[in-house]
Amino acid sequence: MNTYTIEICAAGIQSAFAARDGGAARIELCDNLYEGGTTPSYAAIKTTRENLKIGLNVMIRPRGSDFCYSESEFAIMKEDIRICKELGADGVVLGILYPDGKVDTGRTAQLVQLAKPMSVTFHRAFDMTPDPFEALEDIIKTGADHLLTAGQKNTVPEGVELIAELVKRAGNRIIIMPGSGINEKNIAEIRDKTGAREFHLTARKPVQSRMTYRKEGIYMGGLREIPEFEMQVTDAARVKEMVKLVNG
Repeated sequence: MNTYTIEICAAGIQSAFAARDGGAARIELCDNLYEGGTTPSYAAIKTTRENLKIGLNVMIRPRGSDFCYSESEFAIMKEDIRICKELGADGVVLGILYPDGKVDTGRTAQLVQLAKPMSVTFHRAFDMTPDPFEALEDIIKTGADHLLTAGQKNTVPEGVELIAELVKRAGNRIIIMPGSGINEKNIAEIRDKTGAREFHLTARKPVQSRMTYRKEGIYMGGLREIPEFEMQVTDAARVKEMVKLVNG
């Protein structure tokens, strides 16, 4: 049995299957990784649950950009949580902030209660808060089970010192889960420096499109940086290697 838990951020069923085959304990199913992850479709959740026996958490994020949501967007989040519960998800992943960057404890707590008995992870909206220790206490008060963070930096290696302090302060009240920029070269060091026991990563590789005809100069997302004929898909071999390394 693994001492440490690997959660894979899976943007699609192909990545979900690779996570399973690599020995991950759980996936976070989402869509639109180029926007940091948004809620996947009903069909994606349903099909993944029907074909996957490992833990399934679902991203509850109605759009990209910030984490300050309108009442209409909040209503969508509540409905998505109900759907996830009906489809048999194990948990949901969410985060809501006030305009001043502090945790919206009232609406977050409502979602936590609505989600039960599913678990709740407060995602990297935490990394956008002005005071990480105040935000930690606020998130604990909402009843969330996990906190996903890169230590208020772009990647975990940059935020490792804050993550270690968060793990220490959290104690047994909430699970601190480092995520972003974790790979084969640094996962063991991150484990040792932070004291964390769960880790969130993509373990992805580029996969070329099967298209033989490729129209040049048109970008569906409007950005040249987003490739039209390449996907980022979780690599089962990389997952397996990191499960081995973190438990070695």
